[in-house]
Amino acid sequence: MSIKNYEFWFVVGTQHLYGEEIFADINAHASEMCDAWSKKLCCKVIAKPCVKTSSEILQVMQEANHTPACAGVITWMHTFSPSKMWIAGLNELNKPYLHVNTQYNRDIPWSKIDMDFMNLNQSAHGDREHGYIGARMRKKVKVVAGYWKDEEFTKKIDIWMRAAVGAAESRKLRVLRISDNMRNVAVTDGDKIEAQIKLGWQVDHYGVGDIIKLVNEVTNDEIDKQMAEYASIYDMDTDNIDAVRYQAREEVAIKKFLVDNGFGAFHTNFEDLQELKQLPGLAAQDLMRQGFGFGAEGDWKVAAMTRVMKLMAEGLDGGTAFMEDYTYHFEPGNEMLLGSHMLEVCPTIASDKPKIQVHPLGIGDREDPARLVFKAQTGNAIVVTLVDMGDRLRMIVNDVECKEQVNDMPNLPVAGVLWKPLPCLQTSAEAWIYAGGAHHSVLSYTLNSEHMRDFAEIMGIEFIHINKDTEINSFKKELFYNDVAYKLGM
Repeated sequence: MSIKNYEFWFVVGTQHLYGEEIFADINAHASEMCDAWSKKLCCKVIAKPCVKTSSEILQVMQEANHTPACAGVITWMHTFSPSKMWIAGLNELNKPYLHVNTQYNRDIPWSKIDMDFMNLNQSAHGDREHGYIGARMRKKVKVVAGYWKDEEFTKKIDIWMRAAVGAAESRKLRVLRISDNMRNVAVTDGDKIEAQIKLGWQVDHYGVGDIIKLVNEVTNDEIDKQMAEYASIYDMDTDNIDAVRYQAREEVAIKKFLVDNGFGAFHTNFEDLQELKQLPGLAAQDLMRQGFGFGAEGDWKVAAMTRVMKLMAEGLDGGTAFMEDYTYHFEPGNEMLLGSHMLEVCPTIASDKPKIQVHPLGIGDREDPARLVFKAQTGNAIVVTLVDMGDRLRMIVNDVECKEQVNDMPNLPVAGVLWKPLPCLQTSAEAWIYAGGAHHSVLSYTLNSEHMRDFAEIMGIEFIHINKDTEINSFKKELFYNDVAYKLGM
């Protein structure tokens, strides 16, 4: 996890019209703002010297592009800054771009305001000049307006920052495919070349034999060390310790392969286990706890999204997990959906200490696998999926309310999440299906739809939001208009 390794550059615009002495005030204000923001936000904000000419703007944008630690640029016009000066720099900028419309002072100093004050504090019209050139150039820009000290203002910046870090990490992500996609399944597959072009994901296939070789090389000492870690985190609720030790063996091997080869996410496929004695269950769950992305049945897209969203959520309360729509609860007035998977749900979303149990698995034709069993937290969350529509990638986000699971499931020993999708189960399900949403997704208590919208806009992919205001006829029109827009290349 590396969100704290990133920084954002604060580039403040002005011009020479008002005299040299004004620049010291602008730089002092910018430094004060960045110091305050850096204490509140997920990443450090660096105040760059105010820019006054086209060449200065171009230079700082080029430097931002070539600085790996810089995840994005934040602009602000303290004074009026003629926007033709920004064209060359904005043409060059290839990092995420946020435009804040604020001003240093909160209130108008009614008794003291004069033209000197106005010359220094011109954001009200300086940022409109700057906004025009961003719109004219069709830049992917996030605009946040308000007073720079306000909590809501800084919250919006933090949301965008996390999306920008997600974009930076996405462009470096390597996804391990252990075997291929589940046979005859459409939605979990897709165009890996397009995903690399748009999202940066390098999706590489390796045979199961490459993992089996490492599994066979794992030592008892390595297994003992992994078992001790399990004991410190989870409750051991089984007498079949050999099955748990085999999962520990698989985890050590898979993690070694991931780390040694620079992979941040992986998938398995129960149809292709060869000499593996168990389908990775506990192993996959514990690797997700550590921040690796995971997808089942060859779903490389959900594996990558799990990794990206975990990175975006770093340092926040809650959890983020690979998920599948399992079954419906159609009780009138209390309609809900049970999300789960046969083995692989991340323990970061557990409401209490997960238990390690061993049970038969009627799929995969292997030994009974160890897995973590738990009930999930309550609270607001989102469910996110990414699908390949042929001509574009589409992200679909549904707001949900996770409820307490009061009933036990003694004959279904899995980790489960019970949620009410907004606006209701029926409308949500219809909208999800109209949009082509997958049965695999990522559930996050930590991120919200704005995080994902900002990420989608930075990456240039379609964003669809199912929420409390969704109405099916309007939703279908949105899908139709999006189809038209993409066919026209808009």
